[in-house]
Order: sequence, then structure tokens, then C-alpha cells
Amino acid sequence: MAFFRKFIFWVRGLFSERPRRVEYVESDELPGELVSRNLYVAREDGELWSAGMVCPCGCGRRLEVMLLKDVKPRWDLSVDKSGLPSLHPSVWVAEGCRSHFWLRNGKIHWC
Repeated sequence: MAFFRKFIFWVRGLFSERPRRVEYVESDELPGELVSRNLYVAREDGELWSAGMVCPCGCGRRLEVMLLKDVKPRWDLSVDKSGLPSLHPSVWVAEGCRSHFWLRNGKIHWC
């Protein structure tokens, strides 16, 4: 069933996926409620702390990755001129839905 759900989301993404946009939060933590089409970035005094989003597979799980330079594991965030985010490396959910994807230029690319 999880495979079928991921397949449906993948097909929808080919034709109609609206790119994710960055929404900055001036805090050292993400908001309690996340909207599914945004990538939230917590920053404090110009320092990026973490990025979060709702899992793109449709399971509704909240995903959070660390952006701080001194922590491991950590991700790098880049935002292009249009405001479209990319994360490096890929995001892999080890438990539950087991999603594995790249966020590049605001779009989900499934592994």
C-alpha cells in the first residue's frame, strides 16, 4: 500500500506539483504546525538552525533536518533567485514510510 501511495504522488508530481517555497521562522525551532507545500527554515540572528516539512509521500509525518554547521548529520540549504529551495544530501526516512528523496529547486525527486 505504501508503494502505491508513493507511486500516485510521484505521478501527480510529474504533471502538477507546485514547487515548494521557503518560509523563514525567526526562532531556534520550527512552528508546531507545518503546511504541506512549504519548507520551513528556523533561523536566529541570521544563523540557520533547521529545516522542516511535511513528508511528501502523503503519510503526514513531520520531517526535520539540521542545518547547523557543527552537528551531524546535517544538511546544506541553498535558495535560488526565485526562492526555490534545494537540500543536500537527500532526505531518507529510515522508519515508517521509508521515503527517500531529493529536494531540488523546490521539487521532490524520488530516489
